[in-house]
Amino acid sequence: MPALYVMIPAALLLVGVAIYVFFWAVDSGQYDDLDGPAHSVLFDDQDPNHLAGVEEANPPEPPPKDPPHA
Repeated sequence: MPALYVMIPAALLLVGVAIYVFFWAVDSGQYDDLDGPAHSVLFDDQDPNHLAGVEEANPPEPPPKDPPHA
């Protein structure tokens, strides 16, 4: 029985924190667009100025080798 005096307030505190986090996520716009990320995977439109695309398209050239000194 004494454990209930600790467990019930702890459970209420945990539920209160979970509700606060849920409402914070809703207010900050975490659930505004649920379908957009799922559909964006299907499209192959890449920004040509994106750094990852530029590095893949134009690999860095190795530095020129100096001729051996005689």
